[in-house]
Amino acid sequence: MRSFWLLRPEYSAGVLLSLAQVHIALPQQQTPGADVPSAIQMEDVTAGSGIDFVTCSGSDPSTQILEVKGGGVSLIDFDADGDWDLFFPNGATLGSPTSGPGARLYENLGSMRWRDVTAQSGIDHRAWSFGTAVGDYDGDNRDDIFVACFGQNRLWRNLGEGRFADVTRTAGLGGDTGWSTSAALADFDGDGDLDLYVTRYVEYDPKKPVPPANLRGLQVINGPRGITPLSDMLFENLGNGTFADRSDTSGIRTPAASYGLNAAVVDLTGDGRVDIFVANDSRPNFLLHNLGDMRFEDIGTRVGVATNIEGLEQASMGIAVGDVNGDGRADLLTTNFSDDTNTLMVSRADGFFDDATARFGVGSPSRTLCGWAAAFVDLDHDADEDLFVVNGHVYPQATKSTLNSEYAQPLLVMEREGARFRTLSPDQLWLQRPHRDRSAVMADLDRDGDLDAVIAGLNQPVRILRNTHDVKDDWAIIALHDPASRGNRSGVGARIELLDGSNRQVRWLVGGGPFQSNVPAEVHFGLGPKAAGSALPQVRVTWPDGRISQQSVVRGARTVIAPPSQQR
Repeated sequence: MRSFWLLRPEYSAGVLLSLAQVHIALPQQQTPGADVPSAIQMEDVTAGSGIDFVTCSGSDPSTQILEVKGGGVSLIDFDADGDWDLFFPNGATLGSPTSGPGARLYENLGSMRWRDVTAQSGIDHRAWSFGTAVGDYDGDNRDDIFVACFGQNRLWRNLGEGRFADVTRTAGLGGDTGWSTSAALADFDGDGDLDLYVTRYVEYDPKKPVPPANLRGLQVINGPRGITPLSDMLFENLGNGTFADRSDTSGIRTPAASYGLNAAVVDLTGDGRVDIFVANDSRPNFLLHNLGDMRFEDIGTRVGVATNIEGLEQASMGIAVGDVNGDGRADLLTTNFSDDTNTLMVSRADGFFDDATARFGVGSPSRTLCGWAAAFVDLDHDADEDLFVVNGHVYPQATKSTLNSEYAQPLLVMEREGARFRTLSPDQLWLQRPHRDRSAVMADLDRDGDLDAVIAGLNQPVRILRNTHDVKDDWAIIALHDPASRGNRSGVGARIELLDGSNRQVRWLVGGGPFQSNVPAEVHFGLGPKAAGSALPQVRVTWPDGRISQQSVVRGARTVIAPPSQQR
């Protein structure tokens, strides 16, 4: 492969960038397999779903940085009936930043239909909201909802029977926390309950608009550079329904405040403790290594995940966790701003990460896109994970001619083919239509065994995409349940390995989510066709406390696994 080196004029220090980092007009080359029809097929079923509202995030078009991030999506089984209900925190406007149109809670009725139960739930939440996290913070076997907001964050306790109550202040989470963007619930100190990590962005006052910036002759929304960043926050669950702020004593604030946008909680160092990877906007990312006893050390720069291969900080937003090279260790993908590429960081046995963006083919297709939520998911059940990314620019002025990028943008769905990812050609309507997307969650919404999508964007209708994969027994879904847990009963932080013949796959129950959202409390495996005479797939679960569960699972079924002490 030939190497090209060019000087990009905006880097006055003369930084040289490889072809992977610079857009040049080269003759179009046919991607191998690009003319082969994909097995990945989805359809937009929003019209009949009962999800019928338009998200709110400031004015349209946006004029200030507070307006451009959109809001998250939560998957929650609030009524414990075994399917995924949906919570949308929603936003507000610059004129009324604390009094928006309100959050929405939808009950899953089955068959890709939901009904709005917000009014009877007691959730009267009108703060300008961004990220969400779901988990049983008080150990009462009901999942609760934390919302990261502009101003005071909110904790909604699940009271049962479809009712929620705002317990923010009594739980020790009250007070103005500035602008919080995303959150993750996980057991950081190993005591069995769920602690809380919150990313924060910039200091902002809606009464004092930030003057626009100039970019390529255009006046565009200013920030985050030049605006004061806010440090992230860490709260320890005390086990009595309250939290204590450990932000200053834990070491998470040793690195400088860095425009935090998203977090993923997973063991990235292989020591059995969950770490925190933070996607920062326009500054180096963090990898907060869990040292135990609620103490952390940022090792992002040391191990190679703080910047891309060129040593350049990026405007990182979405995070996807997967095992792209099949070595059983967690790899990371971050989505980034346009005129840059998404970045794939592959873990190594020695604890370091390699920038494998070019090697796996995920960089070039993302260059003209502004990426947000991302997920590694097996959409076609061929026993490897594909890549699903939602996109949309922040500048209303963005066009191909002005910024080499449109304001509304299509999805980027990449099918895994051998050692690389291949972009799906837009021959299906769900891939053709551009949107201003921000958040997305992937889960088996209709309990047919494949992964569907819920997508929320910027001042636009929420969309529901149904995966139309029809094979009945080429999948397995694994959920964990620890009835003795004080709160982490679904096993956030667990590693789940599936062996099906000679094929090994690994998933993780990750805290945090694709962007301002949470991942489902279960993992999905595509298995491919069943070989004649093959044995049942075998699953090995490494629980957050190190216990090991091993058992066979049935193809084409959802299996709930308990810790060894609870198994019969």
